[in-house]
Amino acid sequence: MPEQKLKVLIVSQYFWPENMRINDLVEGLIQRGHDVTVLTGLPNYPEGRVFEDYRRSPEQYVEYRGAKVVRVPLIPRGKRSITLILNYLSFFVSGAVLGSWKLRGEEFDAVFVYAVSPIMSAIPALVIGKFKRAPVFIWVLDLWPETLKAVGVLSNARLLALVGKGVSWIYNRADYLLLQSKAFSSSVKKYCTRELPSERLVYFPSWAEDGFSSLPTEGSPLIAHDLHSFTILFAGNLGEAQDFPAILDVAEASRGKLAIRWVIVGDGRMSEWLEQQIAERGLDNVFLLGRHPLDTMPALFATADALLVSLKTNEVFEKTIPGKVQAYLASGKPILGMIDGEAARVIEEAGAGLACSSGDRQAFASIVEQMARMTTLQREAMGASGKRYYEEHFSKAKLFSSLESLFRQATLRGEG
Repeated sequence: MPEQKLKVLIVSQYFWPENMRINDLVEGLIQRGHDVTVLTGLPNYPEGRVFEDYRRSPEQYVEYRGAKVVRVPLIPRGKRSITLILNYLSFFVSGAVLGSWKLRGEEFDAVFVYAVSPIMSAIPALVIGKFKRAPVFIWVLDLWPETLKAVGVLSNARLLALVGKGVSWIYNRADYLLLQSKAFSSSVKKYCTRELPSERLVYFPSWAEDGFSSLPTEGSPLIAHDLHSFTILFAGNLGEAQDFPAILDVAEASRGKLAIRWVIVGDGRMSEWLEQQIAERGLDNVFLLGRHPLDTMPALFATADALLVSLKTNEVFEKTIPGKVQAYLASGKPILGMIDGEAARVIEEAGAGLACSSGDRQAFASIVEQMARMTTLQREAMGASGKRYYEEHFSKAKLFSSLESLFRQATLRGEG
């Protein structure tokens, strides 16, 4: 006898046509035969203004792969701190008030929150979950208020304590807290003043987007494969947290020793600085390709001999597994990590590559040289080991099945 289909509400400030992992989850639930509704805002990430295609034809964005998409107005992110704050505030107010109104008469078996920053985006889900008597699942992808302090957004102890009280209010009203990293557990528990049974605090990591598990053989039109160089590829956000000064120092020092080519793909706050530094230092072994669509990434990965992940160290970053790590593992390419904590643990436990401490230029130069001198077979063995680890721990099919089981358990218990 087939299991009854579920009615799931996804609450996410960000959603298609914005490029977010939550799009995958919605599609996956639809493919499994469930009814899915998405409550979201107007697409404006990362540019900071509402997408022109959406402004021109909003009626084209009311359904995604069979899921109903309900949008509420918000203030676009813009380019300034004040507009970003207003963007966050406008979504949770609009989502809680207008979202509840737009979803009147609807019933749901589960409410799922894609809780990237800010955590306040969970508030509409808690309000709607209360009205609908449906259990609320919050996927905790960032640690608040620790992240605010770690990235220098907020340092005042009283304000941080106030944000902490808000986080506690949210966590205590959720039925399930899903953690993207095992190391999140102690931080999250600190804000749960009511007893949360262990089965309600669930490890639920990210997965790799489609395409990375089977890299194309023809390579990328953006940069050719070079048989005479060891190519290291970095893909993702180009921010201060990624410690590009250390990466460029090692790239500069490696010139003349080994034929190493550094390829950097993405954009962010450090893009202009990187461009200037590459020119000033005459780093002809570093290629800055800019930002490209997600579907071009597998071909770029195919041109690389190793994939690079780096993060400066602090208490939050040590507990986080950057989303790119799953894509790197799935690709079957060996990984170079200048990173601490959970991400380093995963790389080493998987046998997927070599890792050193954040910011340690000497150790980083050493592991780069070590991998560059390996045989192709040795590197392929590392990549294969990482891919096996990915299939065991991060495969999309397994993760979606476990989430589906959680939804069913909550429904059978009559929670909400």
